[in-house]
Amino acid sequence: MAIKYNADTKTFALETADTSYLMKVSRYGNLLHMYYGAKIPDQDLDYLLSFQDRGFSPNPNEAGNDRTFSLDFLPQEFSTDRSGDYRTPSVEVIWGDGGTAFSGKVAGYEISPGAAEIKGMPGLQKNGKEQVDTLVIRLEDPVSRVEAKLFYTVFEEKNVIARSVILANYGTRDLRLERLMSGTVDFRDSEYDLIYFSGRHTMEREMRRISVADGIHSIGSTRGSSSHQYNPFAILCEKNCDEDKGQCWGFSLVYSGNFLMETEKDQYKQLRFQAGINPKGFSFLLEPGEEFQAPQLIMAWSGSGLTGLSHIYHRLFRENLSRSPYQKKLRPVLLNSWEAAYFDFDDEKILSIAKAAADMGVEMFVLDDGWFGKRNDDCSGLGDWTVNREKIKIGIGKMSEKIHEMGMKFGLWIEPEMISEDSELYRQHPDWCLREPGRPATRGRYQLVLDLSREDVCEYLIETINHILDQAGAEYIKWDMNRSITEAWSGLLGREHQGEVFHRYVLGLYHVMDRVILTHPDILFCGCSGGGGRYDPAMLYYQPQIWCSDNTDAINRLKIQYGTSFAYPPCTMEAHVSVCPNHQTGRSVPLHTRGVTAMGGVFGYELDPTKMTEEEKEQCREQIRFYRKYAKVIMEGDYYRLTDPYENRYFTAWESVSPDGKKALLSIVVTDKEGNDAQRYVKLKGLNPDEYYRIDGWKGKFSGRLLMNAGIPVPESLREYDSLQIGLKMV
Repeated sequence: MAIKYNADTKTFALETADTSYLMKVSRYGNLLHMYYGAKIPDQDLDYLLSFQDRGFSPNPNEAGNDRTFSLDFLPQEFSTDRSGDYRTPSVEVIWGDGGTAFSGKVAGYEISPGAAEIKGMPGLQKNGKEQVDTLVIRLEDPVSRVEAKLFYTVFEEKNVIARSVILANYGTRDLRLERLMSGTVDFRDSEYDLIYFSGRHTMEREMRRISVADGIHSIGSTRGSSSHQYNPFAILCEKNCDEDKGQCWGFSLVYSGNFLMETEKDQYKQLRFQAGINPKGFSFLLEPGEEFQAPQLIMAWSGSGLTGLSHIYHRLFRENLSRSPYQKKLRPVLLNSWEAAYFDFDDEKILSIAKAAADMGVEMFVLDDGWFGKRNDDCSGLGDWTVNREKIKIGIGKMSEKIHEMGMKFGLWIEPEMISEDSELYRQHPDWCLREPGRPATRGRYQLVLDLSREDVCEYLIETINHILDQAGAEYIKWDMNRSITEAWSGLLGREHQGEVFHRYVLGLYHVMDRVILTHPDILFCGCSGGGGRYDPAMLYYQPQIWCSDNTDAINRLKIQYGTSFAYPPCTMEAHVSVCPNHQTGRSVPLHTRGVTAMGGVFGYELDPTKMTEEEKEQCREQIRFYRKYAKVIMEGDYYRLTDPYENRYFTAWESVSPDGKKALLSIVVTDKEGNDAQRYVKLKGLNPDEYYRIDGWKGKFSGRLLMNAGIPVPESLREYDSLQIGLKMV
């Protein structure tokens, strides 16, 4: 059993293959955090607790005259509010009489096999026969009879602990919940760096590393989705931590809505980390007998640097998260019509593009926006999910047949959560939108947001999308969301429930996806929100791959895919070769380099092959052949970031190594070039040091030890934006 309780020391010990996580019940019933890090045999860590009479640090009533016990400086698992701890709390509530204090004391615990169920939301699942156990600790506020149930699911082999909280109102009066963090971790020291991933539309998940300073630093979203601006993933690490050495802790929130991740360095140089639903715009009313479930927070520790931490999350997300059977399959190489045609097409043009794609060896054709309703631009048509017969004269079913006759699979783009004011659906149901009464609506991309907190809207979407899937005979669906939420007000909820709309929207979305995606396992779903605006573990639960960014520029994508890789494996990153000059940046990059960059994820195309030369088409055929040769290594292998594109301006390099270490693929893109340049080298990782490897196109064989210590020279013949891919095989 990975979870143990020592009644003598009142200590809970959670153990994975390489880590220990310890908690202790204090003499007054508080649950104190004791340790999280490298695996230790010790169970009694009392000596780490420091009790002092500190000025202006109040003492709980039950401590009597003991002025050395204060929650203001003790490390906690679930921090109290208005009860003597002045740091950011795990919970904020308002009672029926206006009181706000909450002080949870340990009232019991349970240990059971298997993973905890996260009600109404995605969560990690046990995979096969691996050891997974769950601890639930109940903290009860004795005055209000409100209970916080803390869930700890231990994935022993994966070195992961998944946390969540249920707050239950067992009292006799209403409770208003204003804040509930999924997890709190208190560190005794604070000399750490915080790594997070920020950005904007078309430049998502750029890696940022800052020193943790006194006070509070927070990242998060209030946009209704996890957002382009911040990703719900963060890392705390030692100052000397790099890719290969040092301690680091990862925190990934399985949630697609507004979130908050926060560090606080307090007056005594201790560090508190918290993650959960963003309290801004959040207020949830719990009547007696009702409870609220917080989303799951996935925690991991690595003592071997950032690469070790990434490998933990990559394996976990590949094996314990996605419900799609495509998670374990190689994905088809597709061509998407968006940058090939935008809204300007008819069925004749689409079929000619598809025919040219099939001739290149493409395995799936995806018809993007513009095939439905009165959809000739982005100002109208959303919500009217019927075929635009002026464009698709033969109908979507017949088009699907013709694509299949070409030997390809067929896919469609949809944006079911949105509605255009110029649409039949809006004219029939204007009340189905999120908008405040008496106030002009705020538009984003000329569209409004459907109110997924409403059951009738969700049922309409379920019926409509399922009808589309049945009609189209599609094997792939790109599910998009192209704006942030503004007026989060629902016509079916009373005034006292309007603070619930953001969260209820997310729950409604998950309900729709449960009824559509999970009931169509034969269809490959791809997530999208203006590219990477909703790139989070909860979406990956339903959709095994996500369109990494609307920015298809191969050089910009190096940074985007670099940042994404810290938490998310390449098999989740949909990446395409597009035309040059690039539609977002105007940059021109060789076709070969565009292919190399796109092979950092799920490979495909975003262009019009009817406008390509025969030489370019042959290059694409060779790219597809090469990708197929190494697709299994890219999708299932261990991923190594060999350079930092923010520090190495000369070239970006990365590597994928098969789990058995027998095959590897090295990719290099030259990003800057100087005259009479120095000879540069790239050192490989993840190879077996005692075995020998042959390199495609090279004579002789080389030891893994040599390749990892001396490296491979970056050819001087490569010019700016040129690239190189090198395959290796153990002999």
